[in-house]
Amino acid sequence: MSDSTDGDAIPAPEGPANLIETDYEIGQNNVQLLGLDIHNPVFAVSGLSVVAFVIITMAFQNTIGPVFTGMRDFLTSTFDWFFLLAGNIFVLVCLGLIISPLGKVRIGGRDATPDYGYAGWFAMLFAAGMGIGLMFYGVSEPISHYSTSFGGVTLENGVRTDWAPLGGAEGDAAASHALGMAATIFHWGLHPWAIYAIVALSLALFAYNKGLPLTVRSIFYPIFGERIWGWPGHVIDILAVFATLFGLATSLGVGAQQANAGLNYLFGVPIGTTSQIVLIALITGAALFSVLRGLDGGVKLLSEVNLVLAAVLVLFILFAGPTLTLFGDLVDNVGAYASELIPLSNPFGREDANFSQGWTAFYWAWWISWSPFVGMFIARVSRGRTVREFITCVLLIPTAVSIVWMTVLGGAALDQLIVEGFTGAQDAALELKLFEMLTQMPLTFIASLLSIVLVIVFFVTSSDSGSLVIDTITAGGKVDAPVAQRVFWATFEGLVAAALLIGGGLGALQAMAVSTGFPFAIVLLLACYALIKGLMDEPR
Repeated sequence: MSDSTDGDAIPAPEGPANLIETDYEIGQNNVQLLGLDIHNPVFAVSGLSVVAFVIITMAFQNTIGPVFTGMRDFLTSTFDWFFLLAGNIFVLVCLGLIISPLGKVRIGGRDATPDYGYAGWFAMLFAAGMGIGLMFYGVSEPISHYSTSFGGVTLENGVRTDWAPLGGAEGDAAASHALGMAATIFHWGLHPWAIYAIVALSLALFAYNKGLPLTVRSIFYPIFGERIWGWPGHVIDILAVFATLFGLATSLGVGAQQANAGLNYLFGVPIGTTSQIVLIALITGAALFSVLRGLDGGVKLLSEVNLVLAAVLVLFILFAGPTLTLFGDLVDNVGAYASELIPLSNPFGREDANFSQGWTAFYWAWWISWSPFVGMFIARVSRGRTVREFITCVLLIPTAVSIVWMTVLGGAALDQLIVEGFTGAQDAALELKLFEMLTQMPLTFIASLLSIVLVIVFFVTSSDSGSLVIDTITAGGKVDAPVAQRVFWATFEGLVAAALLIGGGLGALQAMAVSTGFPFAIVLLLACYALIKGLMDEPR
C-alpha cells in the first residue's frame, strides 16, 4: 500500500477502514525478465495456454468447429438451470446490499472521494460492459423473439422445437411484441449488470479497503486466508484470465462480423473470414495505440466518445422513426419486463428449452466470462463511491439505458415489420439487421457509417480495457506494470478472436465464452459470501 497509485501498490484507505494484515507484498512472486514484470506462475500458465490454443485452433481449423459447437450445446443444455439460478442469486445479493446498512460502506475508506465524475465514470463502465453486444443484438434480438413468439409453439414427437420464449403468443402481434421485448430486456437488464456489480464491488472492497492486491484471488481471503497466495489463488486468477480472454474474444469476433457487414453494405467490402481478420488486425492496432496513451488518455477518452456517438445514434432513430410509438413502447416494455421477469428467471421445469438454453444460458455464461474483465475495470475507476451508490449506478442506471436502447432500435425495426410490412430486417443475417432497418430512414448512409464507427470504437475500448485487466491479474496485482505486457495481451486478444473465427465462426466464439463462464460461475457464487463477510467488517 502507499499514499498514491504506483507500480507496486494501490492507494491507502482514506479514513477508517479495516485493513487485512498479511505478510504478502504485491509483486513478491513476480519475475523481472526482458523488461517485463510478470507474476509466476499465473502469467506463465495463462500465457503459454493461450499461445497453444491459438496454434492448435489454426492448425486444425477444418475439424475443430464441430468440437466447439458440441461443447457449447452440452454446457447450455446440461447446466442451463445452474446458469439461471446463479444469475438470480447475483441479482438478489445486489438488491439486498442496496437496502441493507452495508450500503453505507464507502469504497476506499470512510473519507475517500471519487476519482472520476459521474459522466466519465458512467461512460467507462457502460462502454466496457456491453457496447459491441448492444450494437449487434439491438435490432436482431427483438425481431427474433417477436418472430418466434408470433409463430407460437411447435411440437415434434411431443418435444418443443420452436425458439419462442415461455409459451409464445401465436398469431397475436401485440402480445408477441410485448413478450419479445420483455425477453430482450431480460437478457440485457438487471441480471448481467448484477454479475458485473458483484465482481467489481468485491475487487474494489478487498483492494481499496482491505489493502490486498487488485486481483480476483484477493476476494477469497475470508475463505482461504493466507492460502490465496499459493495454488488456490493461482487457479482462481488463471480462471479469471481465461474467462476474460475468451469472453472478450467473443465480443471482438461479433464486432468484426458486424463491422464487415456494414462496410460491405456501404462500400462493397467482401464479407468473409479474410475481411474480418483484417478488421481485427487493424482495430487491434488502434487498441495498441490506445494502450500506449494510458487509462485517462485512452480508455476514458474513447469511452466518452462512445457515449456521445451512441446517444447520437439513438436520438436519430428515435426522431427519424415512429417517435410517439417508441415513447409509448418505452412504458409498455418496462411493464412487460416487470411482468415476465419471474417466469423468464425460472431455472426449473422450463418447456421453452431452445430459448432458455440457446439464449438465456448462453448469455449468462457470456456475462460471467466477461465479469472479471468488466468487474476489475469498474473497480479501477470506482474508488470513493458508497456501496449503495455503486450498486445503484452499476445495476439500475445501465439497465435503464439498455431498456431505452432496445426499445428504440428494436421498436423501430418492429414498427417497420408490423405496421409498414417491411421484412428486410427480419430476413437479413444477424450482423446485417441493423443496417437493413436503417435503409427505411433518412440519411441512411450517414447513420450506417456512424453505426460502423461506433462498433469499431467499442471494439477498441473493449480490447484496451481488457488488456489492462488481464495485465493487472498476470502482474500479481500491480496496477501499472510495464506497457509491453498490455501490448502482449491486447495482441493475443485479437489473435484469439481471429483464431476462433477461422476455427468455427460465431459458434466457436460462443462455445469458448460458455466453457470459461461455467467454472467461473462457481467462483462468483463463493465471492458473494466473501463480499458480504468483508463488508460486515467495514466501518460505515
